[in-house]
Amino acid sequence: MMRRLIPLLVALLALGAFVWTLVFLYQKSQQKPVMFETKQAAARDIVEKTVAAGAIVPRREVAIKARVSGVVEELLVEPGHYVKAGDLLARIKIIPNVVNLNAAEARLSAAEISVKNSEGEHARIKKLFEQQLITQSEFTRIDLDYQLAKQELVAARNNLQLVKEGAIRGSGKVSNLVHSTVEGMVLEVPVEVGASVIETNNFNEGTTIAAVADMNDMVFEGTVDESEVGKLEEGMPATISIGAIDGKRFSGELEYISPKGVAKDGTIEFQVRAKLLLEPGTFIRANYSANADVILDKRDRVLSISESLIQFDKGKPFAEVEVAPQQFEKRSLKLGLSDGIYVEVLDGLDRNSRVKVFQSAENGAHAP
Repeated sequence: MMRRLIPLLVALLALGAFVWTLVFLYQKSQQKPVMFETKQAAARDIVEKTVAAGAIVPRREVAIKARVSGVVEELLVEPGHYVKAGDLLARIKIIPNVVNLNAAEARLSAAEISVKNSEGEHARIKKLFEQQLITQSEFTRIDLDYQLAKQELVAARNNLQLVKEGAIRGSGKVSNLVHSTVEGMVLEVPVEVGASVIETNNFNEGTTIAAVADMNDMVFEGTVDESEVGKLEEGMPATISIGAIDGKRFSGELEYISPKGVAKDGTIEFQVRAKLLLEPGTFIRANYSANADVILDKRDRVLSISESLIQFDKGKPFAEVEVAPQQFEKRSLKLGLSDGIYVEVLDGLDRNSRVKVFQSAENGAHAP
């Protein structure tokens, strides 16, 4: 009996395996229905803007220069100090120029000789005048020459002192003392005690002793590409983000657009400047790198969709809108302002519209 059942069981198992294989192959051959992902139109703020890269700088930064050549003898300020106009910044020890010194000494010697000669002649002529042996005009001429000789002696002495010390005693004008010409914060002192400095003249701008700026009046200075500069106008609002200050953005206003571009790395860039609107008590250091988003146009709470949902037929935009579950119809769209990610939809959709996510042929459709 068992011998008869074994072949029967083997036959049943083989038949079951055959049937299961057929069912599996049939199920594999059946294509699953395609499920398209959809996204709903929504109300958003659309802001069109351009980005300018640059830095935060003081509106006015003044370089205080040396007025005499010499060696820095003393520095009275350092970066971060606040100074007023007229405050003493540094003292310079004058190293006289040999040629100028020799010329000044020679002038003094000549003036002393001239005064000595004029003094004797003046005394002689005065006696003759008192004895009424010469006229008033002759005495006046000799007296004038004598006074001029004495004046030249004073000038020669002052010139020699000026060459040696950079100052004239009693004049109150000391050229070797460097004073601030403006009020503000000292940003840098690019010299050290003992360093040589050159005076400002017609052929040399001179050595900078200190840079002083008003840190309460800051501006953004940056550049924009030539493709964007035509959209800008003075007075446009700007939002400025500073790399060193995370999570905070500052308001600004575009106040200058350069009329001339500058070639840089194969492109033409235009300089722009925006006024930085700071809250009272806010301190921003000079030369912080920053980006300014200049707002070109804005729409508040308008119907919009992602630009990735837009398709084009002969240059005209359209989207596939779900009219029933996984059933779509093609609708022409009228588009408005775009921020590069979302675009305003003026006509063709409403707030309840769900738009099919367009998939490339390589990726194919997928289920949500």
